[in-house]
Amino acid sequence: MKKILVLCTGNSCRSQMAEGFLEEWLKGKAKVYSAGIVAHGVNPKSIEVMAELGFDISHHSSNVMEEYTAISFDFILTVCDNAKENCPYFPGNAVRLHQNFPDPYNATGTAEEVLDAYRHSRDLIAIWCREFVVKYF
Repeated sequence: MKKILVLCTGNSCRSQMAEGFLEEWLKGKAKVYSAGIVAHGVNPKSIEVMAELGFDISHHSSNVMEEYTAISFDFILTVCDNAKENCPYFPGNAVRLHQNFPDPYNATGTAEEVLDAYRHSRDLIAIWCREFVVKYF
């Protein structure tokens, strides 16, 4: 079974969403992990907007990348520039893919405007993850 690591800054929004999509779409084909440079906890708004599409990420944990340096990954996906620039060495010959997505954590405005920022990032991440699945699996 292939192993995938998704990295972002705080492992609270973007990498959690990507992990949720990939877990569902790659059941039985890959083990998906996510981590951050730091662990901020899974953001409740991320859980909420993923649930709108039927993806339950409420059971996810927030982790730091150093927890996984002993694992030989097949793919390392960075979903923000900060994670790409600070990604430590991982053993093996992992395929490294990168896409910088807007960080919804910093969204401001009304409650609905903030949720819309989360939805926007979620939708962009979904498209990118679907393309990854089609290309590599």
